[in-house]
Amino acid sequence: MGAIFSRIEHSRTADEVVQQIESLILEGVLRVGDRLPGERELAKQFEVSRPILRDALKLLEARGLLVTRHGGGTHVADVIGQVFTQPVMELISTHPKAARDYLEYRREIEGVAADYAARRATADDLALLDAIVARMKAAHGANDLAEEAAIDVEFHNAIGECAHNIILLHTLRSCYRLLSDGVFQNRLLLFAQPGARDALLDQHLAIHDAVRRGDAKAAREAAMDHITYVEKGMAEAERTGDWERVSRLRLRQRTEKTGEKSA
Repeated sequence: MGAIFSRIEHSRTADEVVQQIESLILEGVLRVGDRLPGERELAKQFEVSRPILRDALKLLEARGLLVTRHGGGTHVADVIGQVFTQPVMELISTHPKAARDYLEYRREIEGVAADYAARRATADDLALLDAIVARMKAAHGANDLAEEAAIDVEFHNAIGECAHNIILLHTLRSCYRLLSDGVFQNRLLLFAQPGARDALLDQHLAIHDAVRRGDAKAAREAAMDHITYVEKGMAEAERTGDWERVSRLRLRQRTEKTGEKSA
């Protein structure tokens, strides 16, 4: 993490330190839960006195951007979690229309993100994306559904970062937070459907390829097609699950009746 902080021009106040850390959080360089270097090391990197650094950290903590854990250092606070409060997350998780609206919203916003990513991704962005895709392929080859689902979220997060739009980045992160927190429990059902894992991998590779080539139109279309597929697949998973539930009840009911007659 040391390389992300830069020297502060000589100042008698904490303002420049505060602004630099705020910018790193806003740009998504510092993520929720990231631990900052220790006070001595951080003051050295900024080239400021420790009293000035302490003032900056206190200001950031007062603003809810940092949190200090006793014996555990200073971390980036859970600022994303405040976008969807717990009561709202619970409402979303218990209403089927919310899940449909979530995917409808994601289809449009991810199309925009992929479009921007194709136009704006830097060499470093692409290197990070390449590494994620390599891990995605490895998880697919190992038939690790849970890992594939986790990397799925990471991949889309990275596309959002490549778009280099602060508002878009944090809006997408709040959306993916719902997935990471298990609000949509049937997501793994999609991965378990016949042929779905191969199709999803191909879709992610298509997005990756379009972004790498700088083809904004193809990237947007690939991202939107991917969410349309997810939308249809989750609807099918829900319907299949409901059919299985009804079939189990029917079997139980008829088995019990048969047992009564034989008695």
